[in-house]
Amino acid sequence: MADTPATPQPSQSETAETSATGPSLDQLLAEAQARIEEQRQAWLRALADAENARKRALADIAQARKFALERFVDDLLPVIDSLEAALGAGGATEDSVRSGVELTLRLLRTALERANVAEVAPEPGERFDPHRHQAMAVVEAESEPNTVVAVMQKGYCLNERVVRPALVTVAKARESSAAAPAKVENGSRNPISDEGLDQSPRT
Repeated sequence: MADTPATPQPSQSETAETSATGPSLDQLLAEAQARIEEQRQAWLRALADAENARKRALADIAQARKFALERFVDDLLPVIDSLEAALGAGGATEDSVRSGVELTLRLLRTALERANVAEVAPEPGERFDPHRHQAMAVVEAESEPNTVVAVMQKGYCLNERVVRPALVTVAKARESSAAAPAKVENGSRNPISDEGLDQSPRT
């Protein structure tokens, strides 16, 4: 039986030449695994940062909701002070009471303006806006049809959003008067009543 030829082994010179030309497969695999682990750690850090940012945002929103009316309440306190002072004033005259009410109203309007609350009070003749006005009655008027005649109650908007529409009366077109019947003068012939009469002489 013939002997099997032996597999040639790389010589030391060939091994040295391979090492000189580049890293081995084990080295390449180790470097790839290191890069994968580095990217995985970076992804975990980014995920943790995003979760922390989400929690901070939720906390800020909860804090904002809790104290959203703080400034508005602070603006309303002078109104309460003015009302309490008016109630505590003894022997007030009608003029002083009116002045106190006007002052309180100005303070309240200022507080509403700072909270971005605006009045909806259309002028007579202004075009009716169904998004901001609510028609309570339709009346005949000298103004153009579909325009505001009078404001029954003011409306209010918060940041351009209607909280309460203005209650208004709206103008409609005047109805044309019916044609007056023809007037029959004395001695004249009524063409309608005489038309069917028998004009032949009686025997």
